[in-house]
Amino acid sequence: MSVTPEDIYRLIDATWPPVSIRKLGPFRIREGQGGGSRVSAATAEAPVSPPDIEVAEAEMRGLGQVPLFMIRHHDAGLDAALDRQGYRVKDPVTAYAAPVERLTANLPPPVTTFDVWPWLAVQGEIWDAGGIGPERRAVMDRAQGNRTSILGRIDDRPAATAFVAMSGDLGMIHAIEVSPRFRRRGLGARMIQAAARWTARQGGRHLCLLVTRANGPANGLYTSIGMTPVGQYHYRIHPGEDDD
Repeated sequence: MSVTPEDIYRLIDATWPPVSIRKLGPFRIREGQGGGSRVSAATAEAPVSPPDIEVAEAEMRGLGQVPLFMIRHHDAGLDAALDRQGYRVKDPVTAYAAPVERLTANLPPPVTTFDVWPWLAVQGEIWDAGGIGPERRAVMDRAQGNRTSILGRIDDRPAATAFVAMSGDLGMIHAIEVSPRFRRRGLGARMIQAAARWTARQGGRHLCLLVTRANGPANGLYTSIGMTPVGQYHYRIHPGEDDD
């Protein structure tokens, strides 16, 4: 079984959930409460007209959010409509996936990574230092079903953290953060391997993740350990504004 773009879209909402999702005309409006683009972007489920966009904009502003739309592979019409209104492209993203057996072929040393839930205070400190604050960590607490965090250690010191959650037979890893002083020592790959091992124990077949195209080192890492692109999307944000 291969992972499709539609699988990725479902997996995002299941493993990195917004506070709420409301159907409004052709749109699904997400309430993110500061949790970032993935939990705050509206998506279209039917053809969209300019008045529909205005209504969605008003709804997002009513939630205290900048108007933001997620553009998936089948959203060319919405993409063009927003472009005509001056919406700019934000954060093109590539989705990667790999079978767990491929990623677990060379497991990390047993004292390097640990499954931890609830996550520890020291992991919160690593996330804070990397810009993953309380609002984004609240997203992890909202996730339903099987979930865990991965704590990475180097030189017997906490060095990295990540969040992993399941939906069906797919796992997705989010919020990977390696402390700057411990980078370039192979811990990123070990974190992915540990997440794949945990996913396999939950009965999962693939591990997935998301990364911006601009993050060259991360894209290179994921390709080097056997992950393959399975989809892409980007956001359109109201001109002259930013949501973060």
